[in-house]
Amino acid sequence: MTTDGNRSSRASDDPYALALRAGHGPVYLRLADGRRIVMPVHRWFAHPTVADESVLDRCVGPVLDVGCGPGRLCRALLRRGVFALGVDVARRAAAHTVALGGIAVCRSVFDRLPAEGGWQTLLLIDGNIGIGGDPRALLRRCVQLTAPTGLLLVEVDPEDVEERGAARFEDAHGHEGPPFPWARLGAPALHRIAEDLALDIAEQWVHGHRRFLVLGRRTPAPRR
Repeated sequence: MTTDGNRSSRASDDPYALALRAGHGPVYLRLADGRRIVMPVHRWFAHPTVADESVLDRCVGPVLDVGCGPGRLCRALLRRGVFALGVDVARRAAAHTVALGGIAVCRSVFDRLPAEGGWQTLLLIDGNIGIGGDPRALLRRCVQLTAPTGLLLVEVDPEDVEERGAARFEDAHGHEGPPFPWARLGAPALHRIAEDLALDIAEQWVHGHRRFLVLGRRTPAPRR
């Protein structure tokens, strides 16, 4: 997970950075309305789950893992012989990925990235459809990064939700990190945005409490 928020804040003040350093939580996402969502830090550092494997099975290289965190997915793809690059704004996340045998760069998805327009698969997993607080702008950028035949593999909220606003990371003692723009999106909202961006839903599936969709550019109708 990555926030694409204030990269100038001190890591020592940020519960997210501290959780990455420790390799475990608890760390929470505090939403603008006061709700608090526990972040699955243990999953970010563990081996891919069966649900994760269902994503990896659909990846065609080269793969760009946006908001890679400690890099469990891009590292698993490399072990499968599929080239994958992780991208994360958190220096510690990118460093973890590299230290554990992956490949990653510390950048925003909105920065200039390697091989723009050439990625065959782009991953937005672990809630990363919320990066930047504007899923429409994020998906538009992701389309720019992928090849014409490329696919976007997106994990959405299991609930029918469409929320945008500021959020913060918070530890168990209530210590907060800096605010950043964030969004939560369910499948119906993603369908609507995909339609506006001329993207087709190629596939969707549910594994346990997690829900995934595959998006691709719409194929023009053949001329008669």
